[in-house]
Amino acid sequence: MAGIYIHIPFCKQACYYCDFHFSTSLKRKEEVLNAISKELKLRQEELKNQVIETIYFGGGTPSLLTKGDIESLFEVIYNNYTVVESPEITLEANPDDLSLEKIIELSESPINRLSIGIQSFFNDDLKFMNRAHNASEAKNCLKDALKYFENITIDLIYGVPNMSNKKWLNNLNQAFELGIPHISSYALTVEEKTALHSFIKKGKVAPLDENLALEHFNILVEETKKKGFVQYEVSNFGKSNFFSKHNTSYWLGENYLGIGPSAHSYNGVERSWNISNNAKYVMSLNENKLPLKVEILSIEDKFNETVMTGLRTVWGVNLNKIKLNFGDIMLNQFIKNIQPFLKRELLIFNEKKQTVTTSQKGKFLADGIASDLFII
Repeated sequence: MAGIYIHIPFCKQACYYCDFHFSTSLKRKEEVLNAISKELKLRQEELKNQVIETIYFGGGTPSLLTKGDIESLFEVIYNNYTVVESPEITLEANPDDLSLEKIIELSESPINRLSIGIQSFFNDDLKFMNRAHNASEAKNCLKDALKYFENITIDLIYGVPNMSNKKWLNNLNQAFELGIPHISSYALTVEEKTALHSFIKKGKVAPLDENLALEHFNILVEETKKKGFVQYEVSNFGKSNFFSKHNTSYWLGENYLGIGPSAHSYNGVERSWNISNNAKYVMSLNENKLPLKVEILSIEDKFNETVMTGLRTVWGVNLNKIKLNFGDIMLNQFIKNIQPFLKRELLIFNEKKQTVTTSQKGKFLADGIASDLFII
């Protein structure tokens, strides 16, 4: 099984914390969508003998697409790829785009899962992030969306300056009360070349408080567990049967094709990524050239990715698979390197399953732990 990710590089306005590739000008939208269609056609051989199980429209803001835009892309996908009978098809959306009319329109398309960028149910947080929607729009769009979509996930951001623990808990409770079956939640981070980075550098905003983020993370884990969510990945919490199939395929190392400016692809042997420039992306595809760079993954690269993704998930790192895929030398090195983390109770070894997972205490530190276990 494989997946297709399509990057729609347009947004109404720039969120202060975001470092994804996008443009706030829609002038080139038609050109970019035509180029995306061409890339889909040119790369069909890469998944020739594989069946597409998931399709994911990310961005940017894919909810800016019209009904005609979406229909055209589906036509290209289904004419050039083999898709399972009932694929998971996700579209990322912002609340300000999700009028009742838009929701109904999307529900009549092949899209069966919405990923809605709520981020917070409080106006002061949304203003701080420079989001295009307000708290009222956030709640109203979810109430309407739940009438037409069973499978909905929302994004929430914690560790926001001046967000008390009580306020963060209120955010979570509003999601619970609405009956949202999946939550993706991330700590606010400072990325270079973002407005937030500039604000902090100039002293307009105080540096982020990692201790506050940890407190919020612990509340998130505790409260979602009470409500029957499973933390199947460090930042992802789902009710039974509502885990993201597409994102899970990333973490389990399955093949996926990334289409559109800045999109990444992976086939088990190499990783590739498209140019992060809309004009150059279009120009390249107009000349029938793929605007991508390719990296052949070394055995160390593959091992490190297995450790990184495994420690972020509930399934962990399987020692039998490490031995099968990387041999005894790397297995023995991994076993040696994890000992300090086992003693500190940041990692847990399950002898019966032969798996290594992060403990609850270690989950917030999962990426740092993984990097210490990398083979360079």
